Amino acid sequence: MDNNVETVFTYRSYSLQDTERLAAAVAAASTAGMVIGLDGDLGAGKTAFSQRYARHLGVQGIVNSPTFTIIKEYEGRLPLYHMDVYRISLQEADELGLDEYFYGQGVCLVEWSSIIQELMPPRHLHIYMETTGPDERLITVTGIGEPYGEVCRALIQKWGKER
Repeated sequence: MDNNVETVFTYRSYSLQDTERLAAAVAAASTAGMVIGLDGDLGAGKTAFSQRYARHLGVQGIVNSPTFTIIKEYEGRLPLYHMDVYRISLQEADELGLDEYFYGQGVCLVEWSSIIQELMPPRHLHIYMETTGPDERLITVTGIGEPYGEVCRALIQKWGKER
């Protein structure tokens, strides 16, 4: 399959519990070396998704957004490298050596990934969260290449093309 093929799944979340269901499904499908970009407006739920994702990846304890530390590392079923690149430039991100994380044995979860789009691996999972109501979100999950397309196909099989 072509590495640039995109597979898209649309998920409507009406509550934090709905968002957690999606985070759990993505965590269950995660394997070593996966990179997940997470974008959306301020307050759209990126950190809430990240916290639930980490929980379902087996991370114990509190998971906070690494806004000022840029990268936090956690141990779970797989190592989790939780990044928040909101406050850094593309050049600063490049100087951090993110490739070592992106191509390592853990899972990278990058909040505000669109800021460093040029540095993201060509194949990755991209999750965009859009606020559509006080507790409602439209979440678009795009698998770019494999194995990320397979993750989206599994979500589609579980919930249909759009949930």
